[in-house]
Amino acid sequence: MQQYGTQQPFPPSGTPTPGHPHGGQVPHPGHPPVPPPPQPGWSGAPAQPPPPPAPAPPAADGATGHVRLPSGDPVPLPPPGRDPAALDAARAAVAVLLIGPAGAGKTTVARHWADSRPVPTAHISLDDVREWVRSGFADPQSGWNDHSEAQYRLARRTCGFAARNFLANGISCILDDAVFPDRPVVGLGGWKRHVGPGLIPVVVLPGLDVVLERNAERTGNRRLSDEEVAHIHGRMAGWYGSGLPIIDNSRQDVATTARMLDDVVARSLASPPSW
Repeated sequence: MQQYGTQQPFPPSGTPTPGHPHGGQVPHPGHPPVPPPPQPGWSGAPAQPPPPPAPAPPAADGATGHVRLPSGDPVPLPPPGRDPAALDAARAAVAVLLIGPAGAGKTTVARHWADSRPVPTAHISLDDVREWVRSGFADPQSGWNDHSEAQYRLARRTCGFAARNFLANGISCILDDAVFPDRPVVGLGGWKRHVGPGLIPVVVLPGLDVVLERNAERTGNRRLSDEEVAHIHGRMAGWYGSGLPIIDNSRQDVATTARMLDDVVARSLASPPSW
């Protein structure tokens, strides 16, 4: 009869034990378990983390992702010797600066001109960019000082960068600003530095009565007093005799003025004005 506590004999060493998952040896008491045999392909080295994923290929057209854009260099002058008859100014890649007093309609004309061109064209309004500053906006109507001057220069530089970048990526642009002829270094000089010598300046200058009437239809901080409008208009008269092209749109609607602007741009591309 089998007694409790009687030790059973172990099978000889190396004999597989039925039912053991690896068919290995049954360890003796007090000895560490025998590890299972290596699996195929195992090198004995510790497991390595998986390699990082390969970078994604550049995004295709129309897909989301990073799109590398050409940098905006200064806008150059058109090459000399261009045939005016062969020039299609309506489709040319251009940067135009529309100059005029408050109430001249330059912003309205610039927007219409950009909307109606057969090629991609952007409208960049200096006043809109100035008003990007919300808290701390230095309104020149409250007094021209160092803060308003600095924000004005910053807005012009921002517009210049935008114009260069648009043009470098195949989009023409038209900017509008009230540039004074008696401050050429601050006005035209600043625009030429920020955009380039190929910028085409055009002056829109209707009669004083028209400017006063249009200014009266304005609201908010865009509306000026009659005295200030008259003062600005008088200063703008200095553009006569400057050599810049001038459009008197006193009796023309917006569409007609835009067509007149097309003619001026075509002449300026064929023979750039000296400024």
